Amino acid sequence: MARPVYFSGSISGGRDDVEIYIRIVELVRSLGYEVNAGQVTNRDLPSGGEAGDAGYIFGRDMAWLEAVASGRGILLAEVSTPSLGVGYEIAAARYLHRIPVVCLYSERPGRRCSAMIEGDREIRLIRYSPDDFESLLPLLSSALEGAAGERPAGE
Repeated sequence: MARPVYFSGSISGGRDDVEIYIRIVELVRSLGYEVNAGQVTNRDLPSGGEAGDAGYIFGRDMAWLEAVASGRGILLAEVSTPSLGVGYEIAAARYLHRIPVVCLYSERPGRRCSAMIEGDREIRLIRYSPDDFESLLPLLSSALEGAAGERPAGE
C-alpha cells in the first residue's frame, strides 16, 4: 500500500501558485505516494479561496490530517506563499499527530522563508526554483523517503 501524503498550500492567497501545486502533486504521485491535496489544486476556486462554513472546512481538513497520521504518512507543505492555514496544519501535524513534515520553498527575489519553518530542525526544507522544476524530483524523493523512515509503516 502506498504511503499517504497530505499536500498543503495556500488557498486564499495562493491561487497564483495553483499550477505549481498541481505539478508538485503529480511529481509526488509519480514517486508512488497516495496524495490527498484537498482543495489546494482546484483550479476553479476563486482568488478568495474556498467558500463555505469555516467550521466544516476546519473539521474536514483536521480529519484529513488524522487520516494521514493513522496511515503513517507525511505532510508535504508548499510554504512560498505565507498562509495561516498552512502554518496551522504544519503545527498540528508536528505537535498533535507527530507526522513528519517536508516543506517546499520557491526562491523569490526580495523574500525569505519564514524563520518558524526554516528554524525548525525537524522539518525537512527544500528550496527550489519553479524555472528548474525537474531538479526538484531527486530532492523531493530523498526528503520523502527520509521522512517516511521516521515512522515505519509497520509501527
